[in-house]
Amino acid sequence: MREATGQPQRKGIVLASVITFLIAYPFFLALWIPMKDTYAHAVVFTASKIAAGVKDLAFEGLKEEKDSFEASFAPLGRVSSMLIDIPVKTSSYTFNAPLTFAIMAALFRSTRRRWRAYSEALLLLVSVHLLYVFSLEAKELTNVLTDKGLEAMSMPRLFIYQFLWGFTDNMVIRFEPFLIGFYLFARFRK
Repeated sequence: MREATGQPQRKGIVLASVITFLIAYPFFLALWIPMKDTYAHAVVFTASKIAAGVKDLAFEGLKEEKDSFEASFAPLGRVSSMLIDIPVKTSSYTFNAPLTFAIMAALFRSTRRRWRAYSEALLLLVSVHLLYVFSLEAKELTNVLTDKGLEAMSMPRLFIYQFLWGFTDNMVIRFEPFLIGFYLFARFRK
């Protein structure tokens, strides 16, 4: 008897989740488009500061262009007039944020400890975006600095930065909405 009453209830939850997703996606897409550049500015600024510290460079600033930011770096005490500009395309890593938010909204009914769950999910989202920008900048900065002779050629370091960026770009960013959805479902389901 329990299975008979549990089955329609599960179908109702699944149907409600699908409807929530279908309503939430266009809503979050419309909300995200005007605010993605502000978000991207904060992400690129933070990741550039980290990359500058790791690569022993001075972070000179950001220049906003259409759908991208250009981060400028200068070598500390090596070549005073040299600037290294790294373009970071905003839509390369933010394109699936509305899908992520819609999946999170669809899982709302079946999530326990919601404040914690959604705080952790947002922290994961921001961390993945920071990792994307950092790994892109670190890879590009390593290439430029070794080409100019300002950094010793290190194949392991170059491989690590290239692998980190390639893995983040080709795997993590593409599956981010589903990874975060799976995380919420596996860790916080009722």
